[in-house]
Amino acid sequence: MKKIALINDLSGFGKCSLTAAIPVISVMGIQACPLPTAILTAQTGFPEYFCDDYTDKMDEFTGQWKKMGISFDGIYSGYLAGVKQVEKVLFFLEQFKGKDTLYLADPVMGDGGRPYNFFTPDFLREIKKLTVEADVITPNLTEACLLTGEDYGRLTAHSRWEDYPKRIQEIAEGLMVKAKTKQRVIVTGIVRYQGEQAMVGNLAVSDQESFYLETPYTGKSFSGTGDLFASVICGSLVKGLAMEEALEKAVSFLQEAIAEASRENTPAPHGVHFEYYLSQLM
Repeated sequence: MKKIALINDLSGFGKCSLTAAIPVISVMGIQACPLPTAILTAQTGFPEYFCDDYTDKMDEFTGQWKKMGISFDGIYSGYLAGVKQVEKVLFFLEQFKGKDTLYLADPVMGDGGRPYNFFTPDFLREIKKLTVEADVITPNLTEACLLTGEDYGRLTAHSRWEDYPKRIQEIAEGLMVKAKTKQRVIVTGIVRYQGEQAMVGNLAVSDQESFYLETPYTGKSFSGTGDLFASVICGSLVKGLAMEEALEKAVSFLQEAIAEASRENTPAPHGVHFEYYLSQLM
């Protein structure tokens, strides 16, 4: 059975990070191997939560797995709490990223045009070290701008223009130039308008092709959807699916779950009821 190392936090509530990635990777017929970066009672979008930081324990996982002679078909890193955790992931990659190992980095730094509270220039510098090592990166539009120095406000001011996705493709291509591998970039959360109808799109770019898929935008966002998206992409590519097929699978899976959560007015920090739709990934 193929194996993917999942480097992310574990939150008791919020349906994000490892609680999103483990069921998705597992139902796709791949062994999910979690390396927790922190354990939380609930994800950080809740008013209160307890967090047990695992930064000093991450190397123990790396060392023990190395002693076991483990190899991985995929590695997926998501939310990281700071510069030290990025350094731990870089060390993990030195130990386990072989020539046939797919590494997907989700550079979690911000959303909606704003960086998260933990963001610093030093953290951005270290995250860039991860993204150049990655075979696939899945930034949302805010994160793509942070990685390239683009002005988010100036860019999104053109969201009604027909060539808006083309401009974002140019940003993605700029990221690929810096990569050490033949990288694929998937920019998520691209909101644009067709007349009065708001749409949300995802743009996948490689050195040979690009694909843009969009669906009606409900105007709401939920915890964990980025983690679910990246997990489907990682699992699909490790299984050998083409990039376009992986993108279609991830978009279809999330579209129904987000639509249902929007209809039910599910509180955003609780995430979507993706469990009902896992069978689509089998």
